[in-house]
Amino acid sequence: MNKRKVGCLFLSTAAGIAIFTALAHMSCIFLGESCYRSQLAPEAIIQSAIDGTLLAPVGTTFVSSLFLVCAVYALSAANIIPKLPLVKVAIYSISTLCILRGLATIPISLAYPEAVSRFVITSGAIWFISGVLFLVGFRFRLSPVS
Repeated sequence: MNKRKVGCLFLSTAAGIAIFTALAHMSCIFLGESCYRSQLAPEAIIQSAIDGTLLAPVGTTFVSSLFLVCAVYALSAANIIPKLPLVKVAIYSISTLCILRGLATIPISLAYPEAVSRFVITSGAIWFISGVLFLVGFRFRLSPVS
């Protein structure tokens, strides 16, 4: 398998992770406070879910939209959908943010060991892996056909 095909596979996988993440976040709107709590939402969002105010569903929809934008850019970079504007800037920005978010798990876990859980470590690893998939996948897609 050549680098361009591997790049397409990596970007498609990153898009799948982003779509799954968006759906997981949206499930909180329907499942309620316990779902927000299990996904470690900020207390203001959890309280909004309990009170039935708009902050939780609007914030959740906004965050989910960001994940879907990431997925669309990954699919565009993989040439699965038409090329979007600023795809290079978007992919590099997305990959950088994901990698930094994943790496941030380490110092945050050291600073707040009482907050460390399997979920925190797993989500940090997924952020990091997603960032690498975006970055390496895009770089491979740019490589010459071999």
